[in-house]
Amino acid sequence: MPANPQAMSLRYALAGAIAMAIGMGIGRFAYTPILPGMMEGLGLSASDAGLIASSNYVGYLIGAILAGGAWGQGRERSMAYLGTGGTAVLTAAMGLTDAIPIFLLIRFLAGVASAFMMIFISTIIFNQLARTEQSGLQSLHFGGVGIGITVSAVLTAAVFLLGLDWQMNWFAAAAVSGLGFLAVVWLMGRDRYESPSQARREPPLRWTTPLARITLAYAIFGAGYIVTATFLVAIVRQDEGGALVESGVWMAAGLAGAPSVWLWSRIARRVGLATAFGIGCMVEAVAVVASVAVGGYGAQLLAGALLGGTFIAVTAIGLQIGRSLAGDAPRRALAIMTAAFGVGQIIGPLLAGVAADSTGSFFVPSIGAAAALFASGLIGLSATRPR
Repeated sequence: MPANPQAMSLRYALAGAIAMAIGMGIGRFAYTPILPGMMEGLGLSASDAGLIASSNYVGYLIGAILAGGAWGQGRERSMAYLGTGGTAVLTAAMGLTDAIPIFLLIRFLAGVASAFMMIFISTIIFNQLARTEQSGLQSLHFGGVGIGITVSAVLTAAVFLLGLDWQMNWFAAAAVSGLGFLAVVWLMGRDRYESPSQARREPPLRWTTPLARITLAYAIFGAGYIVTATFLVAIVRQDEGGALVESGVWMAAGLAGAPSVWLWSRIARRVGLATAFGIGCMVEAVAVVASVAVGGYGAQLLAGALLGGTFIAVTAIGLQIGRSLAGDAPRRALAIMTAAFGVGQIIGPLLAGVAADSTGSFFVPSIGAAAALFASGLIGLSATRPR
């Protein structure tokens, strides 16, 4: 190990935060604030938008399954770079077409890239922080998602103020992602990282009842949270809030999301990971209902803050629970949990888009999403608290 392993851990956590900002905050969720402009400019229906979103989540599922294979052992760093750099390229590609089939392909590949980034870089970060007993830096790593969401909100507001079209949103996001990728390589490329998988192969994952429960809860959570995470800004657009209000609501989600893992980790230390997971799901259910059932822009800002303040942390806590229940197969558990999450994310936008087109609003799909989140919370609470 290097002479200063603590400094190395901080660098890795910073790199992880930047990678999460690129692969998740921008690569996956920049679609949310850009979507209303695409729907307006291209005449996309809610079903079209949901289909494009689900294509990304199909890619995320496939990427998670692939990342769980034995071929990835010892290749964590190169695959993390591939996922992060690939996200920047694919983000730019979204601004080069107006054809739905091409959108579907690009978003599918972007989903694969984000899953690779998520699983491989998280494996590296978790292992390094465990070596140096600095698990508290996981909050910095996952906080990158909120930072990326905030950046995407700022970019969409800037593009609107400059009078540019929706394509420029994708190009601006790609430029920021490219710079972030260079920062990740610089931060992680100075030390030789040796994965524990280079010394031994992980055994098959041994299923237990608590692990099965949290995996099921995680899949339902994926279906519930993604409806509002995909359509929140479109909901504001439907209420004629204006582009700056839309960006403000999404920025509230990002700003609340950045410190959320740190906040919820403190809650989890008091009540346990499983209880924190359940409470977080139920708080998020309240946010989803508020986004469509409570009038006024103040309620939408609150809904954005509650959404951002929960979904990133609950996602991280779910992975922590799965990893702690996985025994000697933590990477396999991360991959399976991510795959379960991906299944839920595929189903959620498809059903929500169809329901929105059928009813003329996002009220019914949002209430359904809130019910799914509440169910996920109940199942999560039943999982044995990991030590």
